[in-house]
Amino acid sequence: MKQLIDGAKVKMNKCVESLEHAYKAIRTSGANPNMVSNVEVEYYGFPTPLSQLAQISVVEGRQLYIKPFDGSITKAVEKAIFSANLGLTPQNEGTAIRINVSPLTEERRKEYTKVASKYAEEAKVAVRNVRRDVVDKIKKDKETPEDLRKSYEQDVQKLTDEYIKKIDAVCAAKSKEIMSI
Repeated sequence: MKQLIDGAKVKMNKCVESLEHAYKAIRTSGANPNMVSNVEVEYYGFPTPLSQLAQISVVEGRQLYIKPFDGSITKAVEKAIFSANLGLTPQNEGTAIRINVSPLTEERRKEYTKVASKYAEEAKVAVRNVRRDVVDKIKKDKETPEDLRKSYEQDVQKLTDEYIKKIDAVCAAKSKEIMSI
């Protein structure tokens, strides 16, 4: 039973890590390489993440500089950024691309906060699914005395509550970051 709870803890932790990873792609006030790192570029017939095809850096806090390792794909990178619908306008300089990142409007900040809340809710659902699976396994184990099973179920619930609070804290921090100017 203890290994079930430990396994649940690992899975719930992965839910929080997944949420944090998803938050990296949400735009905040300044330029961030993660804004475009997951953009898929058509490279030799296969969609490939931009982060594997180019060096992405921040210049002066408000500008992204993308230098493809293979200069011949600059047009494809530009096209992929346009089609990703990120609200960014790439400027092709021949062998590199610059993107000026303008400050977010209040309306756009609120949109991104809603997206962050949606991601947090999805993470909570994933944590609750882990709890449900573990509780089902505990209930099916008829060899363990009932009072011990109830105790394990309470432990799983406490663990779930703990991870839900972590998700809420991560979401609140991201929302604050998005709304700060």
